[in-house]
Amino acid sequence: MFFQTYQQEFISTAIVIVFLLIIRYFMNTLIGKISKNNGINIARTHLMQRYMSVITIIIGLVTIIFIFGTDLRDLVVIFSSVFAVIGIALFAIWSILSNITSGIIMFLSFPYKVGDKIQIHDKDAPLEGIIEDIRAFHLHLRTQNGDLVTYPNNLMLQKAVTLIKKDAIDEIIDDRTDLV
Repeated sequence: MFFQTYQQEFISTAIVIVFLLIIRYFMNTLIGKISKNNGINIARTHLMQRYMSVITIIIGLVTIIFIFGTDLRDLVVIFSSVFAVIGIALFAIWSILSNITSGIIMFLSFPYKVGDKIQIHDKDAPLEGIIEDIRAFHLHLRTQNGDLVTYPNNLMLQKAVTLIKKDAIDEIIDDRTDLV
């Protein structure tokens, strides 16, 4: 009886799910091509694909809620309550969101990649090193003396950065073999 009553809604839900799976496939393929063309690390590619999957799931849930006839006023009350709680929680961790957003921007348009030797022009002390990894929240920078520095993504977009040498990763390997 239940399935017969909501048969049209279940069919529409199945169509939405198939449609969103197709969109997710094309988005993941596009992200893979962009990262391959720009020489972006595979870990960062998977991170961006996860972000797109979460966005697709959220769009799907909202669409399915409307398919089953939820009134827009009810949805507005629920979302405003949820966003109020989330807003208060996120205000406390705004720097984390800033770093995640910066990580997404760096994925799409950051001119430097893993293995490049850069200098960050910080007013306190300039920082020079080779990029070992670019993660969601921070960048790993290996300095000349072998120290690993984690630098927040949001500061990477705020500071001036100079490219010293492209693909300088061989310097790290040479320096490490000298120590052995």
